[in-house]
Amino acid sequence: MGIMDSFDNTTEEILKLSHMVKKVKGFPEIVIVTFGKKMLDILVNKYKSEIISTVKAGIEIPIYKTIFKDKEIAFYLTWIGGPATVGILEEIIVKGGRKVLLFGSAGSLDKTITDGHIIVPTFAYRDEGTSYHYVSAQEGDFIEVKTAKHLSNIFTDIGIPTIEGKTWTTDAIYRETYRNKELRKKEGCITVEMECASVMAMAQFRKVDIYQFLYTADNLDCGEWESRLLGNMSQDIKEKYAQIALEVSIRM
Repeated sequence: MGIMDSFDNTTEEILKLSHMVKKVKGFPEIVIVTFGKKMLDILVNKYKSEIISTVKAGIEIPIYKTIFKDKEIAFYLTWIGGPATVGILEEIIVKGGRKVLLFGSAGSLDKTITDGHIIVPTFAYRDEGTSYHYVSAQEGDFIEVKTAKHLSNIFTDIGIPTIEGKTWTTDAIYRETYRNKELRKKEGCITVEMECASVMAMAQFRKVDIYQFLYTADNLDCGEWESRLLGNMSQDIKEKYAQIALEVSIRM
C-alpha cells in the first residue's frame, strides 16, 4: 500500500482537530495567508493590527487581525510546503476562518509570461503527498480550484489583469527536473509551486472556500534556470501585492 492508496473516508481520524484547537471568539471569517516574512511585515506595519491568536507549529505562529475598509481580516505568515500549510490552515478554520486567500510566488513554465504577472490557478497537478489524504487518487492527477472563476472575476472588477492556468504542485523544489517540467507543460501547467494541490484538496474535503493567486518570480522555461524576480523584489512591488491581497479578500 502506497501514498496513492492513502485516502480513507471510512474510518475516523485518530488525532482530531478538537483535541488540539478551539474556536476563537471574534476570529475574522476572512483570512489572508502569506509565505513571505517581508510581506507580513508590510501588513503588520502599514495597517493597524493586533495578535488575536497563535498556532503552535514547532514555533508559535502569531495570527493578526486588522480592519480594512470596515472589514475584519486575519492574516499570518505560513510555512512553505503543502503539509505545513494545510496543517496550519486546518487550525485556522476551526478558530473561525471561513474565506481564506493565499498569495505567493511561483516559478514560470512559460517564458513569455512577464515577471510578477498574477496567475489564477485553475487546476493543480498532484506531485505531492498531502492531497492524497483528502481526495482519492482515483479522482485524477489534477485537483480543481473551485474558487478560480470567482477570483478571476474579482480581479476583473478591480481592474487587474491575470492569466488563468494549471499549476504544478511539488514537494521537492530541488527535484524539478527538465523531463518533468516538459511533461507538466504538455499537460497545460504554466507555473510550479508547493502548496496549491494540497490546499485545494483540503478545501474540497472540509467544504471551505480557499482562494489562491500566484505571481511569477523565477523562470524554469529555459535552458538554464533564471532567478528573474525571485529574491529581487523591490519594496514597492511587495506593498502592491499586499494591497492587492487586501482588496481581493474583502470581495471574496
